[in-house]
Amino acid sequence: MLYIIIPVFNRKHFTKACLEALENQTNKNFKVIVVDDGSTDGTGEMIAKQFPEVLVLRGNGDLWWTAATNMGIKKALSLGAERVMTLNNDTLPPKEWIEKMLEASDQFPNALVGAINIEKESGMIHYGGERINWKGYHTTKLEEELEQQERKGLHEVTHFPGRGLIIPSSCFEAIGLFDEVKLPHYLADYEFTYRAFASGYKIYCNYDAPLLTYPEASGDQANRKKKSFNAYWDHLFGIRGGGNLRNFTRFTLRHCPGKHLPRYMAEGYMRRIFGYWL
Repeated sequence: MLYIIIPVFNRKHFTKACLEALENQTNKNFKVIVVDDGSTDGTGEMIAKQFPEVLVLRGNGDLWWTAATNMGIKKALSLGAERVMTLNNDTLPPKEWIEKMLEASDQFPNALVGAINIEKESGMIHYGGERINWKGYHTTKLEEELEQQERKGLHEVTHFPGRGLIIPSSCFEAIGLFDEVKLPHYLADYEFTYRAFASGYKIYCNYDAPLLTYPEASGDQANRKKKSFNAYWDHLFGIRGGGNLRNFTRFTLRHCPGKHLPRYMAEGYMRRIFGYWL
């Protein structure tokens, strides 16, 4: 059985739309766990009334993405989950999405499978998978590497975000959960998946299962638009900051080969410190 874990904090309209889309899937062989981390906008009441089949776990408001996701994963594993999917509430799965994701996962049952992310409004690729190359701070974006006719099927990557990612239960047994202590919000998904990759698990981006997203809804995107000193500070040091220097340092020290570490760290800091203003 597949268990889908959705951490939420307010944004009731996103959660409602996401759950409605899951309710209309062609393949219904899954269960949903929502981890409601202290929402104050009626999210919990809405789910109880409109989606009584959804299991809701409650936090006290300080779980953030990583601890909330881990809470849902631990519950799913205790219920016998064979596969777990992490999913954000600001996504909209087309009706055949679960079917296509499970087909890919069945093809490679010991691999992690993530969905290509498509911007709902523009139809452009928001995230199409990446391969990290530690030498010279280089990350290859698959959508830039693949010709239009090649943008189908499964493509191997080295890491993946938590938006629409299937993880076999064996992976948690082998490498543990997401690191909620050192990476409470951003980069925890990249760190976990790269840790899985380094442990021998293959990771695929599924180009046959597009997942619709709202990039402008993310805290980091909203922060980048402000272009103020306070927003810049949050970008570099805040828990919602996409350029958080502490998170980048922890991820890099954990995974970057020693011979590439000085250059990778230097270029990474430069991109985060100056990239906000570009």
